[in-house]
Amino acid sequence: MKIPAALQSLQSVTSAVTNALRERQKERKRLRGPADLYYAIADSISMLDANSWQELAAQSGFFMSLEYLGALEQVLPLNLSARYALIFDGTGADRQPVAAVYMQIADISLAQARPEKSTDTDKKWALPLDQLAQHAKQRILSCGNFLTFGQHGIAFAKDVDPKLAWHGVVEVLYRVRQAEKLAGKTHFVMIKDLHDPYIDQAAHLENLSYRYVETEPNMVLELAPAWENYDDYLASLASKYRSNIRNAIFKPLDEAGCSVERLDDLSPVLNDIFALYKAVQVNANFRPFELLPEYFPVLQAAAGDKFKCSVIKRDGRLLGFLISVADGETAIAYHIGFDRAAAEELPIYLRLLHAGIADAIDLDCKRISYGRTALEPKAALGAKPQTFGVFVRHRQPVLNKLMKRLLLGIEHEDAPDRNPFKKEKAAKAETSS
Repeated sequence: MKIPAALQSLQSVTSAVTNALRERQKERKRLRGPADLYYAIADSISMLDANSWQELAAQSGFFMSLEYLGALEQVLPLNLSARYALIFDGTGADRQPVAAVYMQIADISLAQARPEKSTDTDKKWALPLDQLAQHAKQRILSCGNFLTFGQHGIAFAKDVDPKLAWHGVVEVLYRVRQAEKLAGKTHFVMIKDLHDPYIDQAAHLENLSYRYVETEPNMVLELAPAWENYDDYLASLASKYRSNIRNAIFKPLDEAGCSVERLDDLSPVLNDIFALYKAVQVNANFRPFELLPEYFPVLQAAAGDKFKCSVIKRDGRLLGFLISVADGETAIAYHIGFDRAAAEELPIYLRLLHAGIADAIDLDCKRISYGRTALEPKAALGAKPQTFGVFVRHRQPVLNKLMKRLLLGIEHEDAPDRNPFKKEKAAKAETSS
């Protein structure tokens, strides 16, 4: 008897779906079981084998280095604590390091998901809402660093099997989460700020109830090899962009008697730096942590010649600062602060973004990572969006869903498409890509 073509097609589809489900169940079972690996998990990086960590982190940049993590451990924000892990394959003399994992445990309240200065007009409800927000807390285990943006949580060995290594990473997270039950439930497990190629490598973690969520993009400005200083960047811009920068940014600051300088030592002006940082931080919609004042000089000492701090001054007084750190070939421009009252009259924020270009060139970097938020002004510099996302595993209560939404920024705007450069540079960029 001849089977109709439509029925044959249905049988084929059914068979394909069945096979896919079978493979998914097989992968899920594999991931839920122990990996054939060995682990060293510690509360301090000083407890782990330094040579193994350095071997793994050598190609992963400054933010996975022993120098940085050891220094950061001493000045972490009060609601964060660090955990570390080394993953090994093999036994005895054949044992080889597979991955180094940096984790943070964060206790975050809903009060940190709104500006410190409440805009509530109904004073009757302000105090009860504040009290509720302070007590509604979530505990988050993050593979990665809340203080930076980018994949700064895992350093893999060269030529490692990605599936084996990621299996080891999620097993580390499971072991840490189980151990932390003594201190309270962990509501979220998050692998943060993944980008290519890590997003594809970790895609199979969805078989273990990790869900990929795209966040706001990271804005990245590629630096042309011909740019030896900031003036070279300025000369590469189309005339209308260059004129706008000079007239709308440089001129108002010059007329106000402002200057842009570099700080070689933050210690003498530490109180001013922290006050400017706080002026921006308290108005943020989401504040997962608050840096300690002593964090800034500790970062400078750990980074050494990889560190740049540009400041805007008027009459000897600091109006703003931007800290950039070289992470391999990428300058991370990530700590910023400015006088909000002065910024209402002067383009301080925009001038600091431009100072970051000069800093990155002087650091011999090939690109600047400006991070998320303020997509429009960063796009106007020539920065392009880099897709960022997280893998998150969470429980289901309504409060957790609310915190997840605030934490991950699920609803976000797309970066605007801007090309401020001269046509000949744009054509070369298209050709090279």
